[in-house]
Amino acid sequence: MASSVSPSIPAPAPKVRSGVAPLRADQGYSFVLRRLHSLSGIVPVGTFLVEHFISNAFATNGPKAYIDQVKFLTGLPFAVWLEVFGIYIPIAFHALYGIYIWWRGESNVTDYPWLGNWMYTAQRWTGIVAFAYILYHTYTMRFTGAHLFVNPGAAFGKVQLELAEGWPVYAYIVGIVAASWHFAYGIWLFCAKWGIIVGGKARKRFGVVCLAIGILFAAVGLYTLRAFLVTPLQPISEPEAQVQSLQVHR
Repeated sequence: MASSVSPSIPAPAPKVRSGVAPLRADQGYSFVLRRLHSLSGIVPVGTFLVEHFISNAFATNGPKAYIDQVKFLTGLPFAVWLEVFGIYIPIAFHALYGIYIWWRGESNVTDYPWLGNWMYTAQRWTGIVAFAYILYHTYTMRFTGAHLFVNPGAAFGKVQLELAEGWPVYAYIVGIVAASWHFAYGIWLFCAKWGIIVGGKARKRFGVVCLAIGILFAAVGLYTLRAFLVTPLQPISEPEAQVQSLQVHR
């Protein structure tokens, strides 16, 4: 006797718009951009941050040591192009794409108040704060007042003159702490994302190392800031070439 039950008909597969292929793991521009974003946070942005903290720390040895370091950096071959392609463009890409990722995501820290979730949220906010500080710091140091490429001898006094207004001191403190945290936790995220640190125990131990790195950077940055505040106000001297020209004409 034939069965009266009709065989089940499988549901049709969902249709995909013509010309739009479904994304799979490790495919698509999003994956590549996120990898570049992660890498750029270490090289060159992180590398520049390390150099910047070290160069600024010369201020703890006095105005002359700091000015000599500024002269060395501004005297590098192709210094302006190194600045544009090695600093400005990478920082702009890392910051703007990071903001894009943050904007596209949904905050769930109140729904899932785990430590890792809080730290990831702090990473996004410190990145925004650090980027705002970088824009302010770059504008004041690079595009206003004495031009340090022409007159590097004004470097120490120029920083002091800015800090003398009062409120920039607090902006520097917030910026230093935000950049230190963002970089330190960024190292942890990079190593976890790229498979360098594998396993729960290893990641916890490395997290302690990264926390120490963040504290070290913040301490160095704040101690450097103190050097500008406790040193007697330095004059913003004229460019050496201009001084020599004046002496010749006298």
